[in-house]
Amino acid sequence: MRIHSTGTVLIEQLSHRESSNTIVKQMILIVVGIIFLAIAAKVKVPMWPVPITMGTFAVLSIGAAYGAKLGVATIVAYLIVGALGFDVFAGSSSEIYGLSYMLGGTGGYLLGYVLAVVAVGALARMEWDRSFVKMAVAMLIGNIVIYIPGILWLGILYGWDKPILQWGLTPFLIGDFAKLILASLLLPTMWRLIGREKA
Repeated sequence: MRIHSTGTVLIEQLSHRESSNTIVKQMILIVVGIIFLAIAAKVKVPMWPVPITMGTFAVLSIGAAYGAKLGVATIVAYLIVGALGFDVFAGSSSEIYGLSYMLGGTGGYLLGYVLAVVAVGALARMEWDRSFVKMAVAMLIGNIVIYIPGILWLGILYGWDKPILQWGLTPFLIGDFAKLILASLLLPTMWRLIGREKA
């Protein structure tokens, strides 16, 4: 069954019976999103050629489920928490954390998180999250948007004479493809479940 809710993202549809624009509800969703991002960043899944974390999966899923505005607020809040020294990033630790970590090799990818949420959130508003194919394309666009500033920052930071693509792109493509498929299955499935509840 098709959900007749043009311009509605998943989190709004799930809370349609209540006021979805209250500050308290948005704050709760932001906190939930930060926790989800922090946990996902620390999850390591064995994969060839390198283990993958679920950070980008969480970022792109939040973009699709929350939409651009609330998604960006969540990602920015997550980055602020990290900047304050909390261990919420994939590579952060008790020794490397805060702004010093964020301005290292990961900095461009963190900026890409914000841009990707805008892109995926906007596409979700256009109902691209209702079908596997469109959601896969949206996730691909989101991944590209993350990689562009990530790779550019690596080049600026370490020099373009270094193997930048081998450091920051090619080892992660297989894992990112797997996460893309997972997210592309998850969002349309959620919409179908909502449709069955309304049937």
